[in-house]
Amino acid sequence: MVKKQPAFFGYMRNDGSVGVRNYVAILPSVVCVNEVVEAIVANTVMTQGIIHHQGCCQTPPDLERVTECLIKIGQNPNVGAILIVSLGCEGVDTDRLELTLRETGKPVERINVQELGGTSAAIQAGLDKAQRLIRLIAGQQRVEVDMSHFTMGIKCGASDTTSGIASNPVIGYVADKVVDLGGTVIFGETTEFIGAEHILQRRAKNAAVASDIKRIVIEMENRAKAIGVDMRKGQPTPGNIKGGLSTIEEKSLGAIVKSGTKTIQGVIDYTEVPKGKGLWIKDSPGREIELMSGMAVGGAQVILFSTGRGAPQGFPVVPVIKICGNPLTYERMIHDMDVNAGLITTGERSLEEIGEETFEMMLRVANGEVTKGEAIKYSKSMDFYMLGPVI
Repeated sequence: MVKKQPAFFGYMRNDGSVGVRNYVAILPSVVCVNEVVEAIVANTVMTQGIIHHQGCCQTPPDLERVTECLIKIGQNPNVGAILIVSLGCEGVDTDRLELTLRETGKPVERINVQELGGTSAAIQAGLDKAQRLIRLIAGQQRVEVDMSHFTMGIKCGASDTTSGIASNPVIGYVADKVVDLGGTVIFGETTEFIGAEHILQRRAKNAAVASDIKRIVIEMENRAKAIGVDMRKGQPTPGNIKGGLSTIEEKSLGAIVKSGTKTIQGVIDYTEVPKGKGLWIKDSPGREIELMSGMAVGGAQVILFSTGRGAPQGFPVVPVIKICGNPLTYERMIHDMDVNAGLITTGERSLEEIGEETFEMMLRVANGEVTKGEAIKYSKSMDFYMLGPVI
């Protein structure tokens, strides 16, 4: 008897991508309208606000970056429809934002706070339009697809010594399995390659990819040096040190384990999506809110998040599965953690056992099971990674 290959049930989009959630994304074009977005989300179902703090008084490259990020969030497979909320005088190109998102075939609406006469009128108009969008997508049904339609983002945060020996290896196990099944995996946190980049370079598809890995590490360090900061003295964080990580190199060696063992296909910029299947590096910072946003921008439908000390952050349109390597943290934060990889640390379970358990949970989440973070609605941790100053 032939064993059935793993698959999942999701929402087929016009571009062939498949969502594991079916949200109406409420996109503020600028920080100034976040409260309008929050009011709309608070009074509707199936909506998620993309609450960021950008969109005006920034350098042209960063405004372009914000626009691209908002477009890619709207294009994420987990988004079924989009409501754009603009102020009317922001730096983001809202016309381009709307036109590009309409090209996806997803329903798109837009409101302008200044044109509508203020926040109260905008909230009411936004509620009306959001309800219309909800009605348009509420009847969509899931269909079964293979793992070639799956993109997984990976992250570690609030790390301690157990991260590198338990929870990160679990994610690496799952990452290898997703790649073997024809799916896509995105990993980043360029700051946490420092001191271990040569190991990643050995896994590069070719010399050009190996060179790109080295380049992004040098560029990340140089950005810090330009303002008088030595990255190697700013990492590990105080929490990492309390958790037993003594140097940036030690932290990096544990962090890269979550990428698994497969060939690295290429390096993509923060606003880009992978250019094919397999394992990809996204040039990105280590902080959770910007990193997870970058994964969503890259098209990830699910994020696997490793922690040792306990990091509760979720994300608006992408479910985040928390894998905890520290058994004591898991017990203390049981309502935030999804997988107890601490059983590897204590020797009660093997890496393969917890790896398979995590993979199966990921499929259930893809099929609609909620994570603990989703259950408690801890899902607003996001912002976009900027390179220049506010001006």
